[in-house]
Amino acid sequence: MNENPVFCALDTQNPARATELAENLSPHIGGIKIGMEFFYAAGLASYQNLAATGLPIFLDLKLHDIPNTVAAAVSALCPLQPAILNVHAGGGLDMMRAASKAAKDTAAENDLTAPLMIAVTVLTSLEDDDLNLIGVNATPRDQVLRLADLAQQADMGGVVCSAHEVEALRNQCGPDFRLIVPGIRPAEHATDDQKRIMTPEAALEAGADILVIGRAITQATDPVQAASAILASLKSARG
Repeated sequence: MNENPVFCALDTQNPARATELAENLSPHIGGIKIGMEFFYAAGLASYQNLAATGLPIFLDLKLHDIPNTVAAAVSALCPLQPAILNVHAGGGLDMMRAASKAAKDTAAENDLTAPLMIAVTVLTSLEDDDLNLIGVNATPRDQVLRLADLAQQADMGGVVCSAHEVEALRNQCGPDFRLIVPGIRPAEHATDDQKRIMTPEAALEAGADILVIGRAITQATDPVQAASAILASLKSARG
């Protein structure tokens, strides 16, 4: 992965549109995020077309099942050579350990580069009341810290979290634990369905490693200009 922290979320079911965006945005982003919507609708061939652009891919499938099933899924996905692959931390310590081991073993057996394995903590669409409704009697921050600790014990390379937990996670997990942050919105953009959001500059300043930005780029009148402006603002913030 290169030094540009912006991964553009290509949340579309249209393979041609996704490929066009990836090719046009390539000079201005550090990678692309492909989620369930694209992967389930467009399939393997369309994924490979995106991989051919040379951009690092965050394959955001949020695997969550019993340990053996998740390990088998990771083994099946590793040959696609995603730069990042994720599971749900809520699947537990054994599931995350199985996923991490499967990635490393499959990569070693096939002479591949293992993906960075990360765990999703608390979705950025959830707040205190949402967690309480599903039986989690903790704030999002406390739950994120708890799950990140489990992820680190399980040999995950990092977590997905909201920008609001980044500083606390950096203090808890150290400098080498990767923090991948969705819910990033330039100041002038709507929140949409996400609640725990932050601007790109503030998230980077807090200590985020990768900023996942979707609609603010892909739904802009000029996506290339939007991505270029975000990158310029981040460079300016970094000094």
